Amino acid sequence: MSKFLTQLEANSLHFPNPELALDEPNGLLAIGGDLSPARLLAAYHNGIFPWYEPHRPILWWSPNPRGVLAPERLHVGRTLRKLLRRPTFEIWINRDFNGVIAGCAAPRRTAYSTWISAEMMDAYQRLHRMGHAHSVEIWQQDELVAGLYGLSVGKVFCGESMFSIIDGGAKLAMVALCRHFSAHGGELIDTQMQNNFLATLGVVEWPRWHFLAELRQLRTQPLDAGCWLTRQVHYD
Repeated sequence: MSKFLTQLEANSLHFPNPELALDEPNGLLAIGGDLSPARLLAAYHNGIFPWYEPHRPILWWSPNPRGVLAPERLHVGRTLRKLLRRPTFEIWINRDFNGVIAGCAAPRRTAYSTWISAEMMDAYQRLHRMGHAHSVEIWQQDELVAGLYGLSVGKVFCGESMFSIIDGGAKLAMVALCRHFSAHGGELIDTQMQNNFLATLGVVEWPRWHFLAELRQLRTQPLDAGCWLTRQVHYD
């Protein structure tokens, strides 16, 4: 199968077959288009996501292999279990989506720049208002201290980014996502890529064809009603 970089057409939401993505850089599939809700939803429903530097053309990716986590396979180590038992944390769903994405876009200790541009923030905020993008949040003394956001595509949650201003906060958010998503019928979390941090939580790599096959099965299956209502959740 011949592989090449596709230039997206402005008047079409069509994406090429993800299996046509380049091997190097891994998963680069297409360039151009826009971040309209319709195009983003078409992308995620086909295992494709945008990732690019601010003020550069939009790049679309479908890497091989793919980082994934089945919620029931989440690994919770001893240190994380101790953190979960602290009574000072509150877990919320969609209380402050804008705050979460702003936290994810803020400079990190290990990097001064971010790929989450104002254009990206606006695009996912629109998806949130439409009921497609959601946040899982960790609050402490009425302060947002950690969280993550992504898109719900049927029984798949496509994670985009996470942040934390406290030690272990990102892991707390991932535990909260897995427990909440699984409790409402969710079956798979897409982390896009695997890294050392995600591997400690149980994220594994699937061949792209395997991920795409599971996505096709799960993307049209609904979650239990009320999964993404704004509310505080409790886990013993």
